[in-house]
Amino acid sequence: MFGFSMIKVVRQHADKLDLHMRSKLVNLYRPMRKVPCFLHSSIEKWLKKRNKMKVLIEFHEEEAFMLGATQVHELIASHRKCKVHHQFGSIPFCSATLTANAVEDLLTNCTHIKKIHYDREVKALLDKASSSIHADVLNQSGVTGKDITIAIVDTGIYPHSDIKDRIIGFQDFVNQKREAYDDNGHGTHCAGDAAGNGDLSDGKYRGPAPEANLVGVKVLNKMGSGSLSTVIAGVQWCIDNKEEYNIKVISMSLGSSASQPAADDPVVKAVEKAWQDGIVVCVAAGNEGPDDNTVSSPGISSKVITVGAIDDQNTVDRSDDKIASFSSRGPTIDGITKPDILTPGVNIVSLRSPGSYLDKISKDSRVANDYFSLSGTSMATPICAGVAALVLEQNPDFTPDQVKEKLISAAEDWGLPANSQGHGYLNVSKLI
Repeated sequence: MFGFSMIKVVRQHADKLDLHMRSKLVNLYRPMRKVPCFLHSSIEKWLKKRNKMKVLIEFHEEEAFMLGATQVHELIASHRKCKVHHQFGSIPFCSATLTANAVEDLLTNCTHIKKIHYDREVKALLDKASSSIHADVLNQSGVTGKDITIAIVDTGIYPHSDIKDRIIGFQDFVNQKREAYDDNGHGTHCAGDAAGNGDLSDGKYRGPAPEANLVGVKVLNKMGSGSLSTVIAGVQWCIDNKEEYNIKVISMSLGSSASQPAADDPVVKAVEKAWQDGIVVCVAAGNEGPDDNTVSSPGISSKVITVGAIDDQNTVDRSDDKIASFSSRGPTIDGITKPDILTPGVNIVSLRSPGSYLDKISKDSRVANDYFSLSGTSMATPICAGVAALVLEQNPDFTPDQVKEKLISAAEDWGLPANSQGHGYLNVSKLI
C-alpha cells in the first residue's frame, strides 16, 4: 500500500494537507482491498482521474496570492474535470474541484501553496425544537437597532411581515436567486430572533433589535448544510458590501467540528478578517454539550463573540434559568475559554417560513399561524447579534472589540464553570 502514489504524496506533503484532506486521499484506495494486485496500477490511474473532491487552497502570503492563484489556474486548466470556483479577496484562499491527479500536480509544482483543505460540510447549529435578557428595557428608552444592519449568514430569509420592510439586501450562494427566500426555515427564525418586531403577535414575539435592517446571505441549502467555501464566500460578500448596506453585525448560527487550531482554520480566518474590518461577528458555540471540548468552528476564534444557550424556562424571572444541556462547552482545540456569553436558546418562538423544510417536518413546532419554536445555540446567537446592534446604535463609533467588551460587562455570573458560561448570562438592562 505504501507504494501507491497518493500515499507517497500524503507522506511527503503532510504539512500541506489538512487532516480531512489526508484522509480523503488515503481512502481513495479503499476499493483496492478486493482487487488482485496485478490490476492495482491501472485501477489507481483510473481512480486518480475520476475521483473529484472540493477543496480550499490556501496561499503562503497575501503578496503571493495573485501569483499563486495564477499558477493554480494554469495548472488546473491542464486537468479535465477540474475547476476553480471562488477566489476570495480578503483572505489568501481560493476554492476548487480537483481530481487526485490535480492535487498531486499542485503540491509538486505550485510553490505558493501553504495548505490544501478539504471543503467539508458546514451545518446549521439546530438542536430540538420570551427571551429574558431584558432587551425591552433598552427598547422602551428608544434604542431599537434603527439604521444598524445585521447580516444573517444562513439558509436565507423569508419576507415575513415582521421583517419584510427591513430586508434591504439578499445574496444567494446556493441557488443564485435574486429575491429573498428561505427553503429551510432556519435563517428566517434567526432573523426574527435578532430583529423581528412582533407585529403579527401584538409585540409578543419580538427580537431585541426590532428596527434593525437585515441582509440575508444564503450559504446553506434546503437541508441546512453547506460547505466551507460557500460560508467563506458569504462572509467575503459581507466585507465587500459593508459600506453599501451599512453591515455592522454578522450572525452565524452554523459551524463544523473543530479539527485544527484556529490559526489554521479557513473559516476562522474569514470571520477574523470581517472583525478586523469593523464588523461584529456573533457565532454559535455548537450543540454538542454537555461534553467539554465541543465548541464548533468558527466559534473557536479568540476574537469573535461565541454564544452559548441558556434555558429561560419560558419565564421572565431569571432565577430558575439554567444552561441548556446541548450548549457546547470549552475549552477550544487551542485551550481557549469559550463560549464568551450565554443568551436564551430553548423553545424560542420566532418567525415561520411557510412551506420550508423545517416547517414541513416539524408541524408541531408551529405557533399560531406565523411563528415557529426552535431550540439551539442557533437561536441564542442572533439574540446576541440583536443586542450588539443596540450597542452600536448607542455607540456608532465602537470597534468590534469595544462591542464585545460592552456585552461582556453586561453578563451576570451564573456560578458555572467558565467553559460552560463564559462571562455569564447577558442582561441587557446592565447596558444602560
